[in-house]
Amino acid sequence: MSQEGLNTPDLTLRQKLWQVHWLFIMLLCVAAGVGLAMLYSAANGDMQPWASRQFARFCIGLLVMIAIALIDIRIWMRYAYVFYVITLGLLVVVELAGTIGMGAQRWLNLGYFNLQPSELMKIALVLALARYFHGGSIEDVGRPTYLIIPLVMIALPAALVLRQPDLGTTLLLVMASGAIFFTAGVRLWKFAIVLIAGIGGMPVAWQFMREYQKQRVLTFLNPESDPLGAGYHIIQSKIALGSGGLFGKGFMQGTQGHLRFLPEMQTDFIFTMLAEEFGMVGGVGLLGLYALIMIYGFAMMLRCRNQFGRLVGAGITTTFFLYVFINIAMVMGLIPVVGVPLPLISYGGTAMMTLLIGFGLLLSVWVHRDVMIGRRGGDEV
Repeated sequence: MSQEGLNTPDLTLRQKLWQVHWLFIMLLCVAAGVGLAMLYSAANGDMQPWASRQFARFCIGLLVMIAIALIDIRIWMRYAYVFYVITLGLLVVVELAGTIGMGAQRWLNLGYFNLQPSELMKIALVLALARYFHGGSIEDVGRPTYLIIPLVMIALPAALVLRQPDLGTTLLLVMASGAIFFTAGVRLWKFAIVLIAGIGGMPVAWQFMREYQKQRVLTFLNPESDPLGAGYHIIQSKIALGSGGLFGKGFMQGTQGHLRFLPEMQTDFIFTMLAEEFGMVGGVGLLGLYALIMIYGFAMMLRCRNQFGRLVGAGITTTFFLYVFINIAMVMGLIPVVGVPLPLISYGGTAMMTLLIGFGLLLSVWVHRDVMIGRRGGDEV
């Protein structure tokens, strides 16, 4: 072992448990508790069918998250490419023999549950990109040819997910990857080139969009054009948001939700139901809770002494931010409806587990924040 390795011995299990950021875990539990309360309300005061399943999933995910946090971060780095290749293979299997639901082919039927590999790719891609950029110097990152491989790593899963079709997850994959590129030291002018190319390619992309995706964009621009059809979701969402006022109508007293005017209130539009029942105060309170989680996430990332951990922390925390931003902007009518759940609040199995796995990696970054890792993955000399 190197001299540096002798100065930073491996932590024991007890030391790792002591190092776990328990306040951060408490914030996650509070957010999940809010979600359980809203799912209980969505079912008109019944734990079935959503709240009880969500509670079980969160408890299992919590244990998995803590277990991941205790695993040496060098192990996650060593197998980062393996996780990426396996998840990419699962996306290919979905393309060939996936389960179709609600017009999309996104799931694999594993008997006891349906697995959505596109959710797992959000984590696998973060690990793979962090592993790649960890091995390069700032001079390497400055060379355009060095960025070809990570761009291909993004393009392959993004293309497969877009074919499912799942525009929301595709956007999450691309934007979270952009955060890793930025943290790794990619210059802003390169982002500007990609942005300009993306805007210029919109007319071409429009030709390849499905009819319902085009309708979502047109509805976003003018929801009143079809108030009982394509514009129904967002119009009812805005009505519920406005009717909540400052303090809301009270727990389980929301009319738009409980009279079934509000669609998908247990998943995509659950923030709207919360705002109707608890008003602007409740909505801002939840945003404050999310802000605390993100602040702690970025703080844990910045405290880490190895590049791999910093890049993983940036990717996971940015992914969480994008979940929050896209969902809330969607239900407020600021962006088209893309079907992104509200993290720790919306009902969903794979999305919940994926998020907690990501937070487990973030906690692993914190627990092993003083571990020095060389470019080849060993102890820093």
